[in-house]
Amino acid sequence: MKGVAVTKVLVVDDEQPIVEAVAYSLRKEGYIVETAADAEQCLASVRLDAPSLILLDIMLPSASGFEICKMLRKQGSIPIIMMTARADETDRVVGLELGADDYVVKPFNMRELMARVKSVLRRTSADTSQDEAIISSGNLSVDPVRYEVRLNGQLLSLSPKEFELLRFLMNHPGQVFSRQILLDRVWGSEAYVEERTVDVHIRWLREKVESSPSHPERLLTIRGIGYKFQA
Repeated sequence: MKGVAVTKVLVVDDEQPIVEAVAYSLRKEGYIVETAADAEQCLASVRLDAPSLILLDIMLPSASGFEICKMLRKQGSIPIIMMTARADETDRVVGLELGADDYVVKPFNMRELMARVKSVLRRTSADTSQDEAIISSGNLSVDPVRYEVRLNGQLLSLSPKEFELLRFLMNHPGQVFSRQILLDRVWGSEAYVEERTVDVHIRWLREKVESSPSHPERLLTIRGIGYKFQA
């Protein structure tokens, strides 16, 4: 088996042929697979035993994938890959802004989907071989072991990408990084994302860690270059 047997993936889609095809491919890679056809089943499955990753269709009967993604992000940071039959770039931006980690358009190549699943899981898993010390800057702290971020002692709800982006920038205080470098270091070489994705996640992080997101003091934009963390 190629995957990791203890890794569970939840497939949320009301089109049974797609669910069966995706589930079959995931199981071939060694993943445990659960399925859901609507928002209620999805949220119930997450409450019962949270998966390692969710493949989430946008067009669902009771609530859209966007709405489900928004609800899930209020509860935690389970990695999410959005699936849709619409190639509208607006949908992709909305999905990313809501906290999705990746986005695929139907009909997708199954090998490509499996590559994205592996890439997202790899990027969002805590790497215990890296420095495990808590990173702090004033009232803001990042715990790489517990995968937690706290502000004034209060636990923040961050998506996996937000966590990794903040962690990377805080590990290099004062250093300026271009969007492309941040994509390479945080999203990885296998990520199918654009540079604007960095802007989306920086904006979202500012809303969570800055006292005034419109006048940031920590996550600074260096015009014409990129971003840096000001300790």
